[in-house]
Amino acid sequence: MSVRTMNRRAVLLAGGASLLLAGCTSTSAPARVALAAAPETPKSPDSVPPHVQAMYAAVMDEPYPIRASRMHLVPERFWRQEVTDPTGEKPGSVVVDTTDRFLYHVRDDGTAMRYGVGIGAAGFEWSGRAHIAYKREWPTWTPPSDMIARHPELERYRHGMEPGPDNPMGPRALYIHQGNVDTLYRIHGNPDETTIGKAVSSGCVRLLPQDVIHLHANVVSGSPLLVV
Repeated sequence: MSVRTMNRRAVLLAGGASLLLAGCTSTSAPARVALAAAPETPKSPDSVPPHVQAMYAAVMDEPYPIRASRMHLVPERFWRQEVTDPTGEKPGSVVVDTTDRFLYHVRDDGTAMRYGVGIGAAGFEWSGRAHIAYKREWPTWTPPSDMIARHPELERYRHGMEPGPDNPMGPRALYIHQGNVDTLYRIHGNPDETTIGKAVSSGCVRLLPQDVIHLHANVVSGSPLLVV
């Protein structure tokens, strides 16, 4: 996406686009068809450069161990990297490009950290301006009532699913509010490499566990968020 295109979208969204209320889906919920096919991926684990393997290595100093991400399953353009900022947003902003499936964290030197993401499936897309109200490490996940109605097997989690390796929120979550209203959308971790670059969730933005830990460590609560 060009800077001009992204800025034009930002102007349109600033006019009052609102977020649709929904919630993050469980990995146990039926998978949805991706809206776009992912680019061709590397053929084998050996094709992943050592520095990328190091970025996505196993994390053992957390309350729950995190396995190494299998980056040969993730298209190269979705690997975490520093890029020239294409967004035009102020430093500290988080920008989600739902077309190209990137999340940008804008820096104050004209660059941005870019992450590959999975986004909401058809019927669960959302866009607009909001902010990161707060952050959590190893969050509890509580499916909203409308999700439980669609997936009755989630009833046992109506009052929350404890943190852990099976929790669909992963090791970190950033909570998205508009004003004082919780949108019920989150930016969170997910270990399924095949969801990166695809539209598969119930609206939330998914990053690989190592990426969401990195993002969580660098984003400040209260930071502005733009989804285009």
